[in-house]
Amino acid sequence: MITYSEYEQTAIKVALTAIQQTLVTDNVLSSVVQVENYLKLHLADEPDEWFGVMLLTSQHRLIRFDKLFRGTVNASYVHIRVIARKALELNAAAVILAHNHPSGMSEPSSADQDITVRIKDALMVFDINVLYHLIVTKEDVCSFRLVDWCNNSTKLRLGFF
Repeated sequence: MITYSEYEQTAIKVALTAIQQTLVTDNVLSSVVQVENYLKLHLADEPDEWFGVMLLTSQHRLIRFDKLFRGTVNASYVHIRVIARKALELNAAAVILAHNHPSGMSEPSSADQDITVRIKDALMVFDINVLYHLIVTKEDVCSFRLVDWCNNSTKLRLGFF
């Protein structure tokens, strides 16, 4: 893990506050770079895997970002009911899922894809949309978006915003 000086820690806090304020007042999805930078600041340097959720209003403005689950260097256990409870408590209309891969490999695993579908299905009951699932590394951010095909089976589309 990187050790930052007191001056650098203060600068990071100021940057996070500025990005947080921008995301709260602007439309989240209209500024992909801000979302990616925000998630990189929160997740990229973590030595262990963290799974977090950006909770959004119906206009896709950020209510809050919560790092909910901490794992090991290559896995974290995600409790879907905790995500649902948090979204309902904050009256979120949509969420963006995010987690880091400390290994530096940004491609989603089959477990990443499976949990995304399970979360999407669970939140659908409450009319809460899962917009994206982003995987953050020190080098990049990979996103995958849920796509419903004509046969109603859920598939994942990989790519960058």
